[in-house]
Amino acid sequence: MGREFQVGVRRRLEMDVMGCMEEDEINSCDQNLNRCCEIIELNSEIQGQLFTILNETSREGGHYAGVETIKTRLLPWLGTCFSCATSGRLFETNLSLAQDSIEKDRQLRELASNQTFQLQELQEELTSTRLQLDHVQQDLKTSRAQEKDALRKLDRLNDYEQQIQILRDEISILDAQKSVLQSRLARSRSPSPRHSESKSPTPLPLRSCSPGRARRTNASRRACLVARFGDIYAQERLDAETLLRTYISDMEMVQRIIYIAAVESFHAAKMAYRQFKIRVRETLSLGHSGPESLEDTVLDYIVRHEDLYDVQGSVNEVIRSMNINPKISFPPEIDFIVISTLIRELCRVAFSMQTLVPPLDIAFGTDGELFSETKYHRSFDSDFTAALVAYHVWPALMENDVVIVKGEAVTKRGALKRFVKLFSRSGLTEAEVEAEAAAVAPVLFYLIIPGKSKQEDVE
Repeated sequence: MGREFQVGVRRRLEMDVMGCMEEDEINSCDQNLNRCCEIIELNSEIQGQLFTILNETSREGGHYAGVETIKTRLLPWLGTCFSCATSGRLFETNLSLAQDSIEKDRQLRELASNQTFQLQELQEELTSTRLQLDHVQQDLKTSRAQEKDALRKLDRLNDYEQQIQILRDEISILDAQKSVLQSRLARSRSPSPRHSESKSPTPLPLRSCSPGRARRTNASRRACLVARFGDIYAQERLDAETLLRTYISDMEMVQRIIYIAAVESFHAAKMAYRQFKIRVRETLSLGHSGPESLEDTVLDYIVRHEDLYDVQGSVNEVIRSMNINPKISFPPEIDFIVISTLIRELCRVAFSMQTLVPPLDIAFGTDGELFSETKYHRSFDSDFTAALVAYHVWPALMENDVVIVKGEAVTKRGALKRFVKLFSRSGLTEAEVEAEAAAVAPVLFYLIIPGKSKQEDVE
């Protein structure tokens, strides 16, 4: 019995057991059972050899040698079914370590496979993201190209519009020249009175004068312009007010600026309409002939060619008038051109209102006048017990001295004193102040002069 024999037998047995456990999931049930039987047979052979060695060893000691060893170690071990042997514990310990090692190897392989799978998924997502980024870049390049194309088309469209405007102007001039030439040709071809009497002894019936296009569409144009005037009050006025509040903190000054802009816009548009009408009448009077009167013909021409109105010239005129108005002020770094959109729309509406029969105009209003319920609404921040207008917010729209759209005004106590103080700051003498007040409200003439008996009754 040598040590090499014990080591070789133990190694063979351990290798068979570990091989059986590793190949348990791969082999079939019969193969695993056969492998277990082989291990049991090997174990029985080893035990047989061990018992043979034990028998021979006990014989060499005689009848009494080795009895204590058999009693203390062999018999108790046989009684407990081989469960307490030191060599058995060592074998079980090695077996459990082998199982733990196998389990850890399996977990490591699963973890490595999971990480490999996750890495593949991340690579696939990265590839997909790159493809999407390429598509987005292509779409961006396409949109930029389309934007450049649209800008080029817009520039061409602006050029076309300018050319169309030039052609319209030329056509209007040619129409006027054509009408003059036709009238001259008609006069040159008209027969003498004798010849006409001999040809037609009975007089021709006179044609009835039908109303022109401007008069036929007067009602519809009036309704549209009144609605547009209300839209400007509701939208463009508020936009201009919001814009001015970024430069001026005083709300009263902002509202005064907008009101004066509306008044000056109507004034400039009416002046431009008169000049335009004079030019058209001079041109059409040279060859006018037909059932319609010259005034109707001029009015029809203006209605058809309202696009010839130089609205920018009126806007510039309004801004010049506002710059010299003593009632309003503006920061030096900013100009009234910031509300040019409101002024332009007011000028267009005011010009079109002059083509109506009768024309529409805004009501005249001054600071310190008596508040009229028929002409104005009170502003929300007004003193509703005050009788005088402190300042105006929006003008009223009139037709033959009849209010068709109310304006807006602010009433406050002390408005008369503010009025006198305003003209005193402007450098006027007392007599000039009295004249201005008398022009504003004759009823208040005696109320604004210091020392009069009714001064303490004002508001």
